[in-house]
Amino acid sequence: MDGSRKLRILHCFRSPIGGIFRHVRDLVEEHRALGHDVGILCDSTTGGPHEDRLFDAIHPHLSLGLTRIPMRRAIAPSDIPALYRSYQHIKSLRPDILHGHGAKGGALARLIGSTLRANRSRVARLYSPHGGSLHFDTATLSGRIVTRLERLQERFTDTLVFVCDYERQTYGAKIGSPRTRHRVILNGVRDEEFRPVPASADAADFLYIGMLRDLKGPDVFIDAFARTERQVGRPLSALIVGDGPDRDRYETTIAALGLSRRIRMLPAMPAREAFAMAHMVVVPSRAEAMPYIVIEALAAGRPVIASRVGGIPEILGSDSAALAAPGDAGDLARIMVEAFSDEGWRDRVMPKPDTFRATFSTSAMARSMMELYRELAPVPVLDG
Repeated sequence: MDGSRKLRILHCFRSPIGGIFRHVRDLVEEHRALGHDVGILCDSTTGGPHEDRLFDAIHPHLSLGLTRIPMRRAIAPSDIPALYRSYQHIKSLRPDILHGHGAKGGALARLIGSTLRANRSRVARLYSPHGGSLHFDTATLSGRIVTRLERLQERFTDTLVFVCDYERQTYGAKIGSPRTRHRVILNGVRDEEFRPVPASADAADFLYIGMLRDLKGPDVFIDAFARTERQVGRPLSALIVGDGPDRDRYETTIAALGLSRRIRMLPAMPAREAFAMAHMVVVPSRAEAMPYIVIEALAAGRPVIASRVGGIPEILGSDSAALAAPGDAGDLARIMVEAFSDEGWRDRVMPKPDTFRATFSTSAMARSMMELYRELAPVPVLDG
């Protein structure tokens, strides 16, 4: 126990995959280790065997339980019964902290938290966008609707928590300057993840790991890999690890380009297992907030090539030679060729390990988050 009365903390989010799920799992483990009661409420229709294993691993830490109900990505009539079920469940848990992650989780936490507040609960309502609605184009009708809904929900938010300064700036540009308390708390990885991962004897040259959907850029990676091969002048190898709605289309593209023997596709797996299977990680996203995979790869000793999007320049450095124009396979291939051909590229371009570790650790992230939780939901110190 950390010397103070324990808090009851509930994390709400939609999809238990990717960076949001990683972020929540890390907070759960760190805060439960301090003696707090923690729980999760999320969607029951997404995720697969890999996510089931992650839930099995984290379940012992969830003293407030794991509750999964159907939640669609888009607003739908099914949200009404889901909202009611969530309200009844959350009310029974009597949380001190209700932390919503992503657009759907944020809406759920703030609507239910505000209803509980109307019934004299002291629950604190926090919202972390994690990109989400901030990826919408405000020039479109859907984008304008989403940003207006975000502005409206700000009235029911005690604190906005951004995972990088880019996210804070994007919120200001698209939604408007926050009218409520807000804070930037950087993502981080655990101490044990800063151990280098040795590459296997048959490791591929390049690795893409993440969701298989166009927003994350697997199609850009495939195109850039083909261009890199042509420029290097000999066959190379690549690995695509992950699951997602566009998997079949990418597999068809790989076959059409004649690359099936040189680009392997594997289902989602722990990141460090995938890192052992390749020499270099490529993150070709069209949009991001603060992607964990970049932090994880660097902590494992893998050089990273990435799109200049979201908070990635805050990790690699704003002037890093490892940053490519988003969605530009030609520019990405240019950097892949440089990194592959120049033995000194990694030492010259990648962040210095000591500085990186001091900035992007889970312990620092969880400590800052707990300080915020205590500010919002103060509790008396135990006697004696």
